[in-house]
Amino acid sequence: MSKQTARAGSFLVVISLMILAGCNAPKSNLKKFNGYFSSNNLVKSEEFAVSKISKGDNPKGEDLLWALQAGTVARLQQDYKKSNEYFEKSEEMLNYFDYQNAALDSAASVVVNENIVPYVGSQYDGIMLNTYKALNFMALGDNDAARVEFNRAIDRQRIAKEKFTKEIAKLQEEIDKEDSQKDSRAKQNVDNPEVDKIINERYPNLSAFEAYPDFVNPFTNYIAGVFFNLADDSEKASTFIKEAYGMVGDNEYVQEDMVTTEKKLDGQGEIKDTVWVIFENGMGPVKEEFRVDLPLFIATDKVKYFGFALPKLEMRSQAYSYLTVRAGDKSYQTKIVANMDRVIQTEFKKDFKAILTRAIISATAKAVAQYALDQAGDARAQLLSFAVAGLSFATTAADVRIWTTLPKNFQVARMPIPAGRNISIEPPGGAPISVEIPACRNALVYIRIPFAGSTPVYDLMTY
Repeated sequence: MSKQTARAGSFLVVISLMILAGCNAPKSNLKKFNGYFSSNNLVKSEEFAVSKISKGDNPKGEDLLWALQAGTVARLQQDYKKSNEYFEKSEEMLNYFDYQNAALDSAASVVVNENIVPYVGSQYDGIMLNTYKALNFMALGDNDAARVEFNRAIDRQRIAKEKFTKEIAKLQEEIDKEDSQKDSRAKQNVDNPEVDKIINERYPNLSAFEAYPDFVNPFTNYIAGVFFNLADDSEKASTFIKEAYGMVGDNEYVQEDMVTTEKKLDGQGEIKDTVWVIFENGMGPVKEEFRVDLPLFIATDKVKYFGFALPKLEMRSQAYSYLTVRAGDKSYQTKIVANMDRVIQTEFKKDFKAILTRAIISATAKAVAQYALDQAGDARAQLLSFAVAGLSFATTAADVRIWTTLPKNFQVARMPIPAGRNISIEPPGGAPISVEIPACRNALVYIRIPFAGSTPVYDLMTY
């Protein structure tokens, strides 16, 4: 290849970088939104989220992320119809991305960074989306629609593992393609043993958690089981509650649900005069960026900048360790039925290898461009080499997009409806909430507290 051809090709790389480069807008937008939300300004939070959804026919950028955020904010305001409108829009976007060819997006992520690629959602996003839609329909009294959404949520868990397998295969194709185009440099950097060492030093908590089974959210299984019991479909309820019990067997309330459901199936009893208290607690994780510098196999003083950025999960606080429910002369403490931190960590760890691989491929491509220009030897190529180095630094950014209004954990308490039909729900050190249970067979109280001291929001659903 002539020097002129090499210079021309490299110049095109630089132009592409200049067109696609830019600040990390998703990161700054999330910071602003999280500020509104943490100050309990739900109206402003919803307005901001909606303002970030584009008006085009097809989703792009962070449209899906902001539709999900808007859906949960509307839920906290107890506008369940509007919440489901946002979630319906979110589901349409998920379905759109499922059928799209992301080859061009993958190429863009290698040239610049993963923020160029539209936010297509995690597996747990889709599962929680349908779970929330079901809960919204329960609050609206539409049990037929709730049944459909719970079935969809469970089905998403079933197909998630298959989708992940396909994504891994696609990633390997990307590695093979880059390998052939970069004379094995990308693969050498991916396989560099220093990578694991440095990542473990910089992110020691990556594996420091107990994972749930592949893409299964125990809360979705459990609340679906409770719903189907309330809707007199105990056979289906049994399946879901057993699955939840297999993951949270130390929860006495889940165990009691399983036992009473099995007894009903055997014709030895029925489920009545029971109230469930579901506690949606605290705030789930956010993603933060950290930068990594690694020795390159092509590393020489001809490469002026080499580095890449990765996301890591930062855990946030729960509102309270538990709630105390007083019913008659007895008291009950809520217990965790699902830890969303663990749900998100489980999927994040599975995705991390792919995130790391694409970051290394991207960094290697930019370093190769610098090296080739520097080798050309003339003043113009030297100048362009500095430009590529500068643009490489400017476009090195981690993808920190994540649904930030999810809770830290879900808890449950289960008890007989007391004779006076009044229960009191008390946060530690907080004011009690009195809930009057009207005449009904069974009832479910769903309470949400994002932050300690924030005003609880609760729904009473009767059956």
